[in-house]
Amino acid sequence: MAMSGGKDDGSPMMEMNMTPLIDVLLVLLIMFIITIPVATHSVDIDLPQPTPNDNPPPIDPIKNKLVLTQNNEILWNAQPITMSELATNLQQSLTIDPEPELQFEPEALASYELSANVLRIIKASGVTKFGFVGNEKYRTFGSVGPGAGGQQ
Repeated sequence: MAMSGGKDDGSPMMEMNMTPLIDVLLVLLIMFIITIPVATHSVDIDLPQPTPNDNPPPIDPIKNKLVLTQNNEILWNAQPITMSELATNLQQSLTIDPEPELQFEPEALASYELSANVLRIIKASGVTKFGFVGNEKYRTFGSVGPGAGGQQ
């Protein structure tokens, strides 16, 4: 079995076999990658902790919830406000396009006087997108029950 590496005329071979060279280079590359240490640099940073008194934006562009508590507090999006701040927030909400919805939810034991005063301020502000929420909690209000002098 004769093997021929070139032409039969005895001229030198002009091409070098690259496969063994590529194999050796790949093995060296893999060994080099394995021996490089993994970069594990870390920097310790003291991040600021959120404070509980960070107030959310006072006026939500979609809807704002106004709650009257039994302690005669007015809560605007769960933040206590005064009557003058209520009037200011209502005027600012009118400048937003489209006007955000105002949801009014007095607690069951909230003062009628406070409710009337807040409703007066809301009416005077010119708010048009206004609604009562949470009315389902009071569905038995005014209903005739046993011992109320009505039918059972």
